[in-house]
Amino acid sequence: MWNRPRFDLKVRLTLRVAAISAACFAAISAYFLITADRAAHARIDSIAAIVAKSLELQQGKVQWVAAPRADFPNLDPVAAYVMTPGLCLAVRGTDGDMLQRFCSGVPPATPPPQAFTAFYRSLFDPGREAARPVIVRGAKLGDAVVWLDPTVQTAEAWHEAGRLMLALAIALPLLCVLVYAALARALRPTHMIRTGLERVAAGDLTARLPPFDLAELSAIRDVFNHLAESLDTALAERNELTRKLIALQDEERRHLARELHDEFGQSLAAIRALASSARQTAAQDCPALLGECDGIARTATGMMETLRGALFRLRPPDVEELGLVASLEGLVAGWNGRSRGETRFAIRFDGTFETLPATISANLYRIVQEALTNAAKHAGATKVSLELTMRPEEIALAIDDDGRSADPAGKSGMGLLGMRERVAALRGRLSFEPGPNGGSALRVVIPLAAADRPVLEHAA
Repeated sequence: MWNRPRFDLKVRLTLRVAAISAACFAAISAYFLITADRAAHARIDSIAAIVAKSLELQQGKVQWVAAPRADFPNLDPVAAYVMTPGLCLAVRGTDGDMLQRFCSGVPPATPPPQAFTAFYRSLFDPGREAARPVIVRGAKLGDAVVWLDPTVQTAEAWHEAGRLMLALAIALPLLCVLVYAALARALRPTHMIRTGLERVAAGDLTARLPPFDLAELSAIRDVFNHLAESLDTALAERNELTRKLIALQDEERRHLARELHDEFGQSLAAIRALASSARQTAAQDCPALLGECDGIARTATGMMETLRGALFRLRPPDVEELGLVASLEGLVAGWNGRSRGETRFAIRFDGTFETLPATISANLYRIVQEALTNAAKHAGATKVSLELTMRPEEIALAIDDDGRSADPAGKSGMGLLGMRERVAALRGRLSFEPGPNGGSALRVVIPLAAADRPVLEHAA
């Protein structure tokens, strides 16, 4: 399954705030650039109107005194009042020729970057001229033309944009730090929520979340606590049902063992007795039947040995009287005796088990019994090792074998299901995985506090 990359929520929200802030700064910068461009065009339009009016007055004065002057048009009087760096004034005749032109000097300044210059000129067309006609007594004498030097206008725009970019460079990191700190503080309870979920996932249904300041997190807290309580109740009910079902199963096993011992066992004993009697008769009257009588006796003997093994599995030794250690040692010795060298079983104990509660001892014996059966019969293991370790607050069981780790009967059969049910009823943990060097590895951990809860009864 494809895994999408995961990002920290604080980082993601901070980046989004930074992106929105940068977009706002860009919009503000665009607004200022557009406003500055419109103000510049409005200014040169007004200057062009002033220049045109001044030239009309000059021409009117010349005609009024009837003494034409050779210096018309003269832009010096109006230039003294309106000239700024980069501003150009001109008078264009009716034939298109420039009659007079006057431009102020451009002050030395740091030129803007070429990228900004190209971007600005593609959008705003700096240097565009503003023209106003010069009309005297209904006759057009020419046009008053005003424009700004493109370099100066672009540099002024860059100066304005540069101040905004400097403000952005200072404010944006500071804003990101403040937003991240605020989010980290607001989302601090999520660590507690995660810890609570991990405890529930590990089987600790007593985990509860404290109240939170945020309404959204408080809603999560209410749902979490309600879910944990519901799961705890459901698990307790399930464990009680499991206890009753397995107790019923053990009772059925005891009943079946009694029936086999009383009925089937006596029948086999009678068959052996009859075979012995028939052999004695055959030895006197018909020696040819001696082989058949011996075969019947051997078959009955084999069936009785098989019956003893079945009765032993159905009715194990009393763990309360013998103790868990002696019972497991006897179980392992019995498997070693029946294996005839094909499978070797080894067991090791670490700790003191005399004070172990009887409920845990009885169920551990059943778990080990089922695990050994799976390893020997279903997984085909040739070597099985068991280790039982007593810890301060729990008891751990480890069983490793070299059999077929993918055997369905060992993984999903009724044996493993029964072990899981017993472990769950004891509020423990069970894992069944392929071993590091092949085979299978069964791990069981049962808390000693499970003895204080309603758990499985000991099956004698």
